Amino acid sequence: MPTAHSRTGPDPVSGALAADRLGAPSVVYFVLSAAAPLTVVAGVVTTAYAVTGITGLPVAFLAVGLVLALFAVGYVAMARHMANAGAFYTYISRGLGRPAGIAAAWVALIAYNALQVGLYGAFGAAAIPLVERWAGVTPPWWTLSLVAWALVALFGVMRVDLNGRLLAVLLTAEVAVILLFDAADLFAPGPAGLSAQTLSPAALFVPGVGALLVIATLGFVGFESAVVFSEESRDPRRTVPISTYAAVAIIAGLYALSAWAMTVAIGPGNIVETARRDGAETIFVIATGQLGSVVVDIARVLFVTSLFAAMISFHNTTARYFFALGRERVLPAAFGRTRPRTGAPKAGSIAQSVLGLVVIVLYAVLGLDPLVQLFFYGGAFGGFGVLLLVFATSIAVIAFFSREPSGESVTRRLIAPVPAAVALAVMVSLAVSNFSTLLGVEKGHPLAWVLPTVYAAAAVVGLVWALVLRAGQPGVYSRVGMGAKAVTVPEAVR
Repeated sequence: MPTAHSRTGPDPVSGALAADRLGAPSVVYFVLSAAAPLTVVAGVVTTAYAVTGITGLPVAFLAVGLVLALFAVGYVAMARHMANAGAFYTYISRGLGRPAGIAAAWVALIAYNALQVGLYGAFGAAAIPLVERWAGVTPPWWTLSLVAWALVALFGVMRVDLNGRLLAVLLTAEVAVILLFDAADLFAPGPAGLSAQTLSPAALFVPGVGALLVIATLGFVGFESAVVFSEESRDPRRTVPISTYAAVAIIAGLYALSAWAMTVAIGPGNIVETARRDGAETIFVIATGQLGSVVVDIARVLFVTSLFAAMISFHNTTARYFFALGRERVLPAAFGRTRPRTGAPKAGSIAQSVLGLVVIVLYAVLGLDPLVQLFFYGGAFGGFGVLLLVFATSIAVIAFFSREPSGESVTRRLIAPVPAAVALAVMVSLAVSNFSTLLGVEKGHPLAWVLPTVYAAAAVVGLVWALVLRAGQPGVYSRVGMGAKAVTVPEAVR
């Protein structure tokens, strides 16, 4: 008896992603919202200073930005030849083979879901002081997280361009506050004056710099997501490169400026001690004396909206991974369907929302710390997964163009991708060896080896599933990495 996977004609789905809805600015907003600038400046920057004790973070952001810019050369070149919401999954499938692609898909789903659900913990914890001040009550963190969860779930099934407009407003206000804080720091320098010590490359040649580079890399997570929205872009061949390069440049420049400005205001010799004492409050403590409590209160609100914007962005990215895998039948076909009116990936969005709800309820019932055990661990874990995917994709780019030059220049095929792959290999090695530092736990702690092992297990499961598909459902296996063509090209032609 024929099955849904053994037809000789096209295998239709009930919808497709809405095309021509996003221009380059909208995609940039999605990408930068995932990077969560104010969250990184307030949390990641101060954490890096406090955990590593190294002051070279500003130049570390620039160094990581350079590596990712080199990676982006081959990445966006490959994007010109395949617009696909699966991004890493698709590129690794086309470059390193279908089994590797399916393994990468499993890793991507875990990584992006970890990043997404981790943000609920940070949102709940960060919103409590605002509710206390405005309403005079102290609600449990999970009640506030559930409010955010409901809004994200709603936006997830709405038109993607409406999401983009909301992110544009939130992100613009967020970046404006960061720049205001930076200007205040630079116009009111500490005892050392406008010292450029932390911008010197020499600041990277110190013991323990590996952890610093990895933490800096986590600040860029999200830059790669422009490709995820390529099928919904008006002109993917133009939109994806512009959005990716703009995101890397803006993130590197903004974070390096902010990390440096903080050392100028406090003094390079005092930044580590201050960050260890004040933590994520560091930038707000500094700004209170410079700009007054009203401006700082506004910034605290924007810190919460920064988390909300990141949740929306990661939710959309994760839902589109579900969609890409469902469309090619690597996951059940239901995930390859969209809402007819909005073009949003309905099943993928609902699946992500269900997972978020389960995690919030589970953490609430068990009484776990939302900031450390959900946000911090989830962010480090998810960011490490994205780094693994970026590295694998850098190899896939080289392999793909070695077989199919596709008219691309040698710079795009080799000169930029090869050093990027080497540098990313070093960064992955540093991440593995410094994972306990990333989590803030002692060496040998179970989490330091259990969490990375999850990705290894997921990759193995993906490889096994690929072999099962190849042996039992060759029609499905042939669709892997084809994107929209998977539902329009008859199997007899493939």
